[in-house]
Amino acid sequence: MKIAFLSPFYPYRGGIAQFGDSLYLALSRSNDVQAYTFTRQYPDMLFPGKTQYVSGEDTNRHINAIRILDSVNPFSYYKTAKEIIKLKPDLLIISYWMPFFAPSLGKISSIVKKNGIKVIGLLHNVIAHEKKFYDKAFTKYFFNKCDGFVILNTNSEKALKGIIPNAKCNIQPHPLYDHYGTKMDWREARIKLGIIKDKKVVLYFGFIRNYKGLDLLIKAFGVLDDTYELLIAGEAYGDFSGYEKLIEQAGIGKRVKLHIRYIEEKEIPVFFSAADVCVLPYRTATQSGIIGMAYHFNLPVIATNVGGLAEMIEDEKTGLIIDSPSSIMMSAKIREFFDTKVYRNYSENIERYKQKHSWDGFADEIISLFKTL
Repeated sequence: MKIAFLSPFYPYRGGIAQFGDSLYLALSRSNDVQAYTFTRQYPDMLFPGKTQYVSGEDTNRHINAIRILDSVNPFSYYKTAKEIIKLKPDLLIISYWMPFFAPSLGKISSIVKKNGIKVIGLLHNVIAHEKKFYDKAFTKYFFNKCDGFVILNTNSEKALKGIIPNAKCNIQPHPLYDHYGTKMDWREARIKLGIIKDKKVVLYFGFIRNYKGLDLLIKAFGVLDDTYELLIAGEAYGDFSGYEKLIEQAGIGKRVKLHIRYIEEKEIPVFFSAADVCVLPYRTATQSGIIGMAYHFNLPVIATNVGGLAEMIEDEKTGLIIDSPSSIMMSAKIREFFDTKVYRNYSENIERYKQKHSWDGFADEIISLFKTL
């Protein structure tokens, strides 16, 4: 097949771009694939982080993406559609994760469909985490321009059918990343991070945003004893000072290790190798690439039962599920993990999980959906 794939790719950073890179490579093993991406993803004044781009140390997997779409320049919508039509693909796959992009992606979809090209929306989120007044109208606009959808969990299916009742979709769990290097010796990793080797180390990893619930995890640590250490690694979208005040109020400053910055890919193995468990204390979610990163390093996960997070965890096998976003429940689950981990075969169970969730399988399911459209 000939496939056009419109998405963030390298040199953009973050989970959507990494997902795009991995899926592109899987699709390319059996198909002729051309990647398209942004010349401007977000205007700088609207972007909450320091930069939208990878650092020089991050892995370049050499995706030959044509940079053409400016999210806020309507002229580029037509230019992008024209370039895709010139390719004459059988299918256009579009990564979607925020209503902000719906006008550009919807216009492109509308134009290419008139030229007989099928469009599949790859939905990382159906409902935005941080809601805006225009979300519903923009989202519906884009969804109505798609022929089918690939979604990553059953929770997203319910949300999608609430917007487009007759939507044709396939549910495919988030595949697991496999390009982050190898696990280090845990003692060496802890020395690098200045962590005492016999501590019970809990990792929070990734961008720090309100909906991700880091404040709940900090409060949970306030009732855990001094044998526990919290490792926080990731860039804050917004002011981190509020979290620092919570750490001070909880009296846990001496057992919190802060790395509040973008973590380059070459550093990732250190953090996941030093930890005993990765905690996702999210208030809302769709799914999370962080779980896939943890599993890559055979690291168990504790996560709140929001969105599709629980669908990525086999409870008491690959991790533990917290019933709701509560600091009290969080502290209890962290204790439970360390009290019972001796006889739970987390690593073996994670290995089995990894074998079932490959990028090649995900790519095959997109092709299967296309054949039904």
